[in-house]
Amino acid sequence: MDQKERRIYLIEKLLQENTEQEPVSIPQDEEEQKRLLRGLMNVRYPKKCAPAFLQIQDEYLKEEIAGKGITDCEDLPPAAEGLYIWQGDITTLRCDAIVNAANSGMTGCYVPNHSCIDNCIHTFAGMELRWTCAEIMERQGHEEPTGKAKITPAFNLPCRYVLHTVGPIVQGWLTERDCELLKSCYRSCLSLAREYGLKSVAFCCISTGVFCFPAEKAAEIAVETVKEFQAENPGIDKVIFNVFKDEDKRIYERLLQNDRQR
Repeated sequence: MDQKERRIYLIEKLLQENTEQEPVSIPQDEEEQKRLLRGLMNVRYPKKCAPAFLQIQDEYLKEEIAGKGITDCEDLPPAAEGLYIWQGDITTLRCDAIVNAANSGMTGCYVPNHSCIDNCIHTFAGMELRWTCAEIMERQGHEEPTGKAKITPAFNLPCRYVLHTVGPIVQGWLTERDCELLKSCYRSCLSLAREYGLKSVAFCCISTGVFCFPAEKAAEIAVETVKEFQAENPGIDKVIFNVFKDEDKRIYERLLQNDRQR
């Protein structure tokens, strides 16, 4: 199968699963097909997939990710000792683990084609990730507390693991409690990484954006917490601050440049 044939196969299988849904015509346009497939993956509730489906899904996703271009963390220049800044698509980064800004349900974003990192990671990892997260949550028996973290395989992503953490949602004024919970997110992820013997971890900008944590303060907490953890726990050689916005990149560059000048 080529990519188009795989894509059509996956769309047809997902449409067949939902017999209550109104009939959907598969568009001819390649980008519209991709949007339809992603949307169907996003709304599918956690359940096992047939082995044949998973094989084709995995072949499709790996080729899609390769087409976007994979960045190896080993090729990144350091911004400070053990600390890196990288502006790019975290689903294309090869490292030991990437961090997902998850919600308390931990099974991903269900909004079709949403641009959040949770949606992107679950889309390109594949549907086994949602099923794995659902099994973890079923065993846990309750929603994931803010500031804690879980670890899963990365499936089709170029990294080895995904660290899922629930960041604080700022409502109104930023509180000391919000800051402590964000710090806990970073420490929880790093503690899991150390437990699993991981050497490189890429963090997204946890709790910023729609979670309303001020970007500057969030970055300060991130840098300070990571540096403290690395000083106390040797072994995690590379911590990458993955940014999407130019402004976030400037914030991290300024913080790490000031650190070098001290």
